[in-house]
Amino acid sequence: MPRAKGGSKTRQRRKKILKKAKGYVGGRRKLYRPAAETVLRAGAFAYRDRRQKKRRARALWIVRINAACRQVGLSYSTFMAGLKKAGVLLDRKVLAEMALTDPAGFAKIADTVKAHAG
Repeated sequence: MPRAKGGSKTRQRRKKILKKAKGYVGGRRKLYRPAAETVLRAGAFAYRDRRQKKRRARALWIVRINAACRQVGLSYSTFMAGLKKAGVLLDRKVLAEMALTDPAGFAKIADTVKAHAG
Protein backbone atom coordinates (compact mmCIF):
# COMPACT_ATOMS: atom_id res chain seq x y z
CA MET A 1 0.00 0.00 0.00
CA PRO A 2 1.44 3.39 -0.92
CA ARG A 3 2.23 5.98 1.69
CA ALA A 4 -0.57 8.49 2.27
CA LYS A 5 0.78 12.01 2.04
CA GLY A 6 -0.83 15.36 2.76
CA GLY A 7 -2.36 15.78 -0.64
CA SER A 8 -4.87 18.21 -2.09
CA LYS A 9 -7.82 16.92 -0.01
CA THR A 10 -5.96 17.50 3.25
CA ARG A 11 -4.90 20.95 2.12
CA GLN A 12 -8.47 21.82 1.10
CA ARG A 13 -9.83 20.65 4.45
CA ARG A 14 -7.26 22.67 6.38
CA LYS A 15 -7.78 25.78 4.26
CA LYS A 16 -11.50 25.56 4.93
CA ILE A 17 -10.90 25.55 8.71
CA LEU A 18 -8.35 28.39 8.53
CA LYS A 19 -10.78 30.44 6.44
CA LYS A 20 -13.42 30.03 9.16
CA ALA A 21 -10.81 31.07 11.77
CA LYS A 22 -10.28 34.44 10.09
CA GLY A 23 -10.41 37.23 12.66
CA TYR A 24 -9.23 35.09 15.58
CA VAL A 25 -6.19 36.22 17.59
CA GLY A 26 -2.68 34.79 17.25
CA GLY A 27 -2.21 31.09 16.64
CA ARG A 28 -5.94 30.53 16.68
CA ARG A 29 -5.94 32.16 13.25
CA LYS A 30 -2.64 30.95 11.79
CA LEU A 31 -2.05 27.42 13.12
CA TYR A 32 -4.28 24.57 12.04
CA ARG A 33 -4.72 22.67 15.30
CA PRO A 34 -5.69 25.61 17.58
CA ALA A 35 -7.79 27.02 14.75
CA ALA A 36 -9.66 23.73 14.35
CA GLU A 37 -10.38 23.53 18.07
CA THR A 38 -11.58 27.13 18.18
CA VAL A 39 -13.76 26.78 15.07
CA LEU A 40 -15.38 23.63 16.50
CA ARG A 41 -16.09 25.39 19.78
CA ALA A 42 -17.42 28.48 17.99
CA GLY A 43 -19.79 26.27 16.01
CA ALA A 44 -21.11 24.72 19.21
CA PHE A 45 -21.73 28.17 20.72
CA ALA A 46 -23.41 29.36 17.52
CA TYR A 47 -25.72 26.33 17.52
CA ARG A 48 -26.63 26.83 21.18
CA ASP A 49 -27.14 30.57 20.86
CA ARG A 50 -29.43 30.32 17.83
CA ARG A 51 -31.85 28.57 20.17
CA GLN A 52 -31.22 30.94 23.08
CA LYS A 53 -31.93 33.88 20.77
CA LYS A 54 -35.45 32.54 20.21
CA ARG A 55 -35.98 32.08 23.97
CA ARG A 56 -34.81 35.61 24.72
CA ALA A 57 -37.03 37.08 22.02
CA ARG A 58 -40.08 35.28 23.41
CA ALA A 59 -39.23 36.41 26.96
CA LEU A 60 -39.00 40.02 25.75
CA TRP A 61 -42.38 39.73 23.99
CA ILE A 62 -43.96 38.42 27.18
CA VAL A 63 -42.49 41.28 29.26
CA ARG A 64 -43.84 43.84 26.79
CA ILE A 65 -47.29 42.26 26.65
CA ASN A 66 -47.41 42.03 30.44
CA ALA A 67 -46.49 45.72 30.82
CA ALA A 68 -49.24 46.73 28.38
CA CYS A 69 -51.75 44.44 30.12
CA ARG A 70 -50.99 46.00 33.50
CA GLN A 71 -51.78 49.45 32.08
CA VAL A 72 -55.28 48.28 31.11
CA GLY A 73 -55.84 46.46 34.41
CA LEU A 74 -55.15 42.85 33.45
CA SER A 75 -52.48 40.32 34.28
CA TYR A 76 -50.59 38.54 31.51
CA SER A 77 -52.09 35.14 32.28
CA THR A 78 -55.70 36.34 32.34
CA PHE A 79 -55.07 38.30 29.13
CA MET A 80 -53.69 35.25 27.31
CA ALA A 81 -56.48 33.00 28.61
CA GLY A 82 -59.05 35.59 27.51
CA LEU A 83 -57.50 35.77 24.06
CA LYS A 84 -57.90 32.02 23.69
CA LYS A 85 -61.54 32.15 24.83
CA ALA A 86 -62.27 35.07 22.50
CA GLY A 87 -60.70 33.18 19.58
CA VAL A 88 -58.13 35.87 18.84
CA LEU A 89 -55.33 34.24 16.85
CA LEU A 90 -52.53 36.78 17.35
CA ASP A 91 -49.17 35.46 18.44
CA ARG A 92 -46.95 37.01 21.10
CA LYS A 93 -44.66 38.66 18.57
CA VAL A 94 -47.53 40.62 17.01
CA LEU A 95 -49.09 41.43 20.40
CA ALA A 96 -45.75 42.76 21.69
CA GLU A 97 -45.34 44.92 18.59
CA MET A 98 -48.87 46.29 19.05
CA ALA A 99 -48.24 46.98 22.73
CA LEU A 100 -45.19 49.02 21.75
CA THR A 101 -46.38 50.89 18.65
CA ASP A 102 -50.20 50.92 18.86
CA PRO A 103 -51.41 51.17 22.49
CA ALA A 104 -54.94 52.12 21.35
CA GLY A 105 -55.25 48.95 19.26
CA PHE A 106 -53.90 46.88 22.13
CA ALA A 107 -56.48 48.47 24.46
CA LYS A 108 -59.25 47.41 22.03
CA ILE A 109 -58.00 43.84 22.15
CA ALA A 110 -57.87 44.08 25.95
CA ASP A 111 -61.52 45.22 25.94
CA THR A 112 -62.43 42.17 23.87
CA VAL A 113 -60.60 39.98 26.36
CA LYS A 114 -62.40 41.63 29.32
CA ALA A 115 -65.75 41.02 27.64
CA HIS A 116 -64.99 37.30 27.23
CA ALA A 117 -63.33 36.89 30.62
CA GLY A 118 -66.29 38.08 32.67
